[in-house]
Amino acid sequence: MSEQPILRLDGLYKDFGQGPILHDLSLDIYPGEFLTLLGPSGCGKTTTLRIIAGLERPTKGAVYLEGADVTTLPPEKRHVNTVFQNYALFPHMNVFQNIAYGLKVLKISKSEQKKRVMDALTLVQLEGYDKRMPNQLSGGQRQRVAIARAIVLEPKVLLLDEPLGALDLMLRQNMQHQLKQLQKKLGITFIYITHDQEEALNMSSRIVIMRNGRIEQIGTPEDVYEHPRTFFAANFIGQSNLLHGTITEKNDQGEVMVNVNGTMIPGILDEYYSPAAGEDVALCLRPQRVRYGKAPQHGMELKGTIQSKEYSGGMQHTHISLSDTLTINAISQSAELDNYPVGSEVYVGWSQRHAPIVPDEQSTSDSEGDV
Repeated sequence: MSEQPILRLDGLYKDFGQGPILHDLSLDIYPGEFLTLLGPSGCGKTTTLRIIAGLERPTKGAVYLEGADVTTLPPEKRHVNTVFQNYALFPHMNVFQNIAYGLKVLKISKSEQKKRVMDALTLVQLEGYDKRMPNQLSGGQRQRVAIARAIVLEPKVLLLDEPLGALDLMLRQNMQHQLKQLQKKLGITFIYITHDQEEALNMSSRIVIMRNGRIEQIGTPEDVYEHPRTFFAANFIGQSNLLHGTITEKNDQGEVMVNVNGTMIPGILDEYYSPAAGEDVALCLRPQRVRYGKAPQHGMELKGTIQSKEYSGGMQHTHISLSDTLTINAISQSAELDNYPVGSEVYVGWSQRHAPIVPDEQSTSDSEGDV
């Protein structure tokens, strides 16, 4: 991006005394972005958010907001606000008073307070709720009050720490859409923290995948899903058939054949990774990309047998064995699969460009506890 970042994290390192939590983390965040820090518990995303907010200081490194070093500034001196999962509303104050609290502390005039609060209520679609108490609101409404309380202060950056985690599935999905639309209206930079990959894919303009205090991959939702650069990214984002094998053929276009337990599987290399023939790799094949049918076609020439099928809300998960030691999962619309009962012999394939190759490694378990 050619524009200047609104927020720059420069070489952040954090150690609480029991080993480093962040390792030389650097990241530029741009005006108007909806950027998500995504990773499992213990990856460092919450520590990163707390450092941006001024609730923690890095052991090393710096935080710049619009070019100014704010590393040592307290939270109230930064134009950054945070929305937490637990909402933190004052139970003895009504909605108006909760939203106006920060403005009152800043000694903003009462007329300006009223205008800003009413504007914020309109933005979060809670007009007419200003006199209600928190215990008269649903979970989703309380969350919107917490968001209104943050945006009424007109922050340059809004931090959201797993704000939808306590909501049920349908309400969470509705709030995802509302948050995305709100961010577009406001034009404020949102930094969103979650371990929920679906939330990240649905809402973000860019996703930062974190692992063990480091950035694993940065990209658009489409980029990190379709073009993972590491085994961890391929395994963490979405469902994958991760096939371990050895490259046997490779051409100038990056097309390769991978020997997976004796079965030759087609895949593709990208510009970031160029292993030689003979190297061990992993092939990432999304189940949604797998096609199969009764007759062979171009790109659908591997023989397989349907081992099992599972119905899941209009989608069918089909397990297909390609050999005694190799089974892959396919996901399709359930109506498409009525003609293929368990035990059917089928021909299987996928577009080679949808089978990216990543460095091979065994999946590791990240430490417990969100830090």
